[in-house]
Amino acid sequence: MKLALSEISTVTASFGEDVAAYAAAGFDGIGIWEMKLPADDEANAAVLRDAGLGVANCIPTVPSVLLLRLPGMEGPPEAEERIAALCASMKRLARYEPESVLCLTGPAGDLEPERARRLVVEGLREIAAAAREAGVHLGLEPAAPRQRETVSFVNSVADALALLDEAGLEDVGIMVDTYNLWHEEPRALARIAELVTGLHVADEPAEPGRDDRVLPGEGGPRSAEHVRALVEAGWEGYLDVEIFSTPARFWGLPVDEAARRAHAAARALL
Repeated sequence: MKLALSEISTVTASFGEDVAAYAAAGFDGIGIWEMKLPADDEANAAVLRDAGLGVANCIPTVPSVLLLRLPGMEGPPEAEERIAALCASMKRLARYEPESVLCLTGPAGDLEPERARRLVVEGLREIAAAAREAGVHLGLEPAAPRQRETVSFVNSVADALALLDEAGLEDVGIMVDTYNLWHEEPRALARIAELVTGLHVADEPAEPGRDDRVLPGEGGPRSAEHVRALVEAGWEGYLDVEIFSTPARFWGLPVDEAARRAHAAARALL
C-alpha cells in the first residue's frame, strides 16, 4: 500500500512546501487540496513529477453541493453555483491524474430535508457526468454523525449507498475516512471494498470533548482495523493521512516535522 499525506494536515504551508516536505519524509503521494494549488497546473504537475510524488485524493475548492457550515470553508451559498464549481474542479484536477476526487453533500441547513436531498441528487448527477467526461474517479464521502448539521447529511456507508442508488450513479464510489466512519464495523467497509475510491486515515482523540483529529494509532486500534479489513477484501490504493487540528496541536508543527510524524504513524499502522 502506498502512503500519502493530505495537504490540510499542514494547512499553513504552501503547495511547494508540502511537496518538498512530503517527499523528504518518504511519502509516495500527496492528497491535493485545490485551494492550495497555484494557478499554473502545468508547473504544479512538473513539481510533483520532479519530487516523485503521485496524487492520492483531491478535495475541490468547493467540496459540497450544499453550503458547508464550517467557518472559512462556506463558499458560495447557492447550490447551482456550487455544482458548477465542482464540475470545473473535476476538469482541472483530472490533469493531476489522482486516485480520486471527492465530494460531500453538505448539510440540509435551512432547507426542508426532501428539498435538500433532491438538490443533492440532481447535483451529483451533474458532477458525476463532469467527472466521467474528465476521466476521474468520483467518490462521495460520508461525514461523522456529529457533523450532520455542518458537513453532510450522509453519515454512514448505508447512507452513501442509498443516496448513490437513488441518483442512479453506479460509477460513483465511496470515499472512506476512518475518522468519519469511526462508528462503522470493519466488516461494513470490507463489504464495499470494490466501491472505495480512496482512503483518508485519522483517529478520534482518546480525550473526551475534543473535535480535532489525531494521527492514526494515537486514538486506538480502529483505523488499523478498518485498513486491515479493506486490504484483506482486496482493496489497493493510497493510505492518505488527513489531520484536521488546531494551531495548538498538530497544525502548529513545522511542515517538515508534521510530515515526518505522519509518515511514521502511517508506517506503524501498516
